[in-house]
Amino acid sequence: MKILVPVKRVIDYNVHIRVRSDHSGVETDHVKMSMNPFDEIAVEEAVRLKEKSIASEVIAVTIGTAAAQETLRQAMAMGCDRAVHVVYDQKNDCEPLQVARVLRKVVGREDVQLVIMGKQAIDDDCNQCGQMLAALLQWGQATFVSQLEVTDKAILATREIDGGLETLQCPLPAVVTTDLRLNTPRYASLPSIMQAKRKPIASVSCEELGVTIEQHCERLAVREPSARAAGMMVKDVDELIDQLKNKAKVL
Repeated sequence: MKILVPVKRVIDYNVHIRVRSDHSGVETDHVKMSMNPFDEIAVEEAVRLKEKSIASEVIAVTIGTAAAQETLRQAMAMGCDRAVHVVYDQKNDCEPLQVARVLRKVVGREDVQLVIMGKQAIDDDCNQCGQMLAALLQWGQATFVSQLEVTDKAILATREIDGGLETLQCPLPAVVTTDLRLNTPRYASLPSIMQAKRKPIASVSCEELGVTIEQHCERLAVREPSARAAGMMVKDVDELIDQLKNKAKVL
């Protein structure tokens, strides 16, 4: 069984996000970048399946500029066998539907039976690619998975819902999106990092895959949220109700 793990290069979750002065987006120059945390969980789960001899090969894939190869190296240092870099040099981000279309082509090209990916990226928070990819492939899907079991013919996935836990059985091939509680990603060791530098990265263009990237949405402006107003102390419940009714106008 081959497993494909899409990964995305995003601003590190520890970095304070700053909006550009022209409001065209967020500042990315001289900012620490890293692998999307949900994708790290997906990589860890795929590598564990390989260590259990359930998977024969784990392939990482990303869409982006040459700088995105750093994220692929990190995935291979964690245990992925090889990587595919889909070159995309446009200024605007690739929209979720376009990402799903590219991934569909990569799935067919690599002949994989299982796609494990993060449920969302922390930069756009779209939470759409996994569902769109499953629809395009006409595969079954299990989203927000917090526990996963894989056999030769099916997956058994546990996911959190409002009322508790839900368990799904889905035949292979399938698409799985990972939640935070699925596992704790490993730290890549120095020998693994050095070995990852020698592992192959295949570069392919969108044109070679037969996909034309089109932008359907235009970003007009990005602005920071309004500053939160200071709170106030009230003496008793009567004053609280008065403030809510006459000042805040919420009653």
